[in-house]
Amino acid sequence: MRRKLVVGNWKMNGSRTSNAVLLSEIVAGLAASGAASAVCVPAPYLAQCQAQLAGTALGWGAQDMSAHASGAYTGEISAAMLQDFDCGYVVIGHSERRAYHGESDAQVAAKTVAALAAGITPIVCIGETLAQREAGQTDAVVAHQLGAVLAAISADDVAKLVLAYEPVWAIGTGKTATPQMAQDVHQVLRGQLAAKNAVAAAGVQILYGGSMKPENAKELMAMPDIDGGLIGGAALKAADFLAIIHAAD
Repeated sequence: MRRKLVVGNWKMNGSRTSNAVLLSEIVAGLAASGAASAVCVPAPYLAQCQAQLAGTALGWGAQDMSAHASGAYTGEISAAMLQDFDCGYVVIGHSERRAYHGESDAQVAAKTVAALAAGITPIVCIGETLAQREAGQTDAVVAHQLGAVLAAISADDVAKLVLAYEPVWAIGTGKTATPQMAQDVHQVLRGQLAAKNAVAAAGVQILYGGSMKPENAKELMAMPDIDGGLIGGAALKAADFLAIIHAAD
C-alpha cells in the first residue's frame, strides 16, 4: 500500500506572523494522521519552516528551483540552497511556472534531475489545459510531459519521484475533475511509469492537484491511483488542510 501524501502549495502567500500561527495549528492537529504531509512555501520562509517544523511530522519544501548548480542566474535558487534549509520536497513544473514563466518540458526534466541529484524529492507537475481536454488531447499531453522527465532519469530514479496531476482548467476556478476523470489520468501516468520501471511505478505517489477541498478529498483519494493531493487555497487554512489530511486516513 502506498502511503497517502498531502502537500500544501502556499504559492505567493504568507507572512512571518501568519505562517507561525498556521504552522503551529497544522502541527497540533496532525497527531493521529497516518498520511504524510508537507508544505511548500515561498523561499523567504524556508528558514522559518526549518526552525518551526524540525522534529515534527510536517515536512517542508520549496515551490521551484534552478537546474543550475550556481552562477550568474539572478533570482534563481539552487538545490544546494534548498539543502541548507533541509527541504524534503520541491515542486517542479507547476502549471503556473509553465504558463507565466514559459518553462518547457525540457527545463522541467532538467530541474527534476538536479533535485534528484541533491536528494530532494521532486513533485513533478503534469496537466492539460481546458482547450486540450476539450480536444481530446489529455492523455497525449500528460504522456509527453512525463515522457520528457522519464527520458532524463534512470529507471532506478523512478522510485524517487512524486507526480502531481493538475488539470489546469481546475486550478483556482472552482471546477474539479470528477474522481473517475482524475483516476483515468492517474492510471495513464502510472502505466507510463511502469513502462520505465514496473516495480518502482507501483510505489510512486501520484497526487491530484486540481482544487482538492475538504468536501471532495475523501472521494478523490478513494480512487486506486490517487495517492494524495497538492493543495492550493485550502492549504492556507489549518482546518481545511487538516481535514484533507485526515480524509486520507
